[in-house]
Amino acid sequence: MTRKQKRLAIVVAGLVLLGTAAALILTALQDNLVYFRSPTEILAEPVASDRIFRLGGLVEEDSVERQSDGVTVDFAITDLANSVPVRYVGILPDLFREGQGVITHGSMGPDGIFIADEVLAKHDETYMPPEVAEALKASGQWRGDGATAGGD
Repeated sequence: MTRKQKRLAIVVAGLVLLGTAAALILTALQDNLVYFRSPTEILAEPVASDRIFRLGGLVEEDSVERQSDGVTVDFAITDLANSVPVRYVGILPDLFREGQGVITHGSMGPDGIFIADEVLAKHDETYMPPEVAEALKASGQWRGDGATAGGD
């Protein structure tokens, strides 16, 4: 084997190793991505019950029901076109209330109820999470009533 062939073999082996490492990293990242979905997207394309994702929208008016155990709360999230029932066990943020933007993190239960393990509420009177604003705009329900997406 000549010197040129040895160099070429080393370069090819390096490229193969680099490609393998990149493929492994991308596969690992794919499993850890958490996607955002709106209620309309959930109803149009159901998500597997083992898949963790974020569900966002507005807390539907007159949907908040606190259970007798003091920590379980049932409510619905809407994008003003469709709504998805949500169950959360824990202490809700102080800013959580009906009609306000929220993002929840969790997975769909087998009964069609989204089981949230985290609830994030808006942080001031004019803020709306960017994902929620985009989902409302996409559904044609956006009311640009002074709310700023992403705290702009």
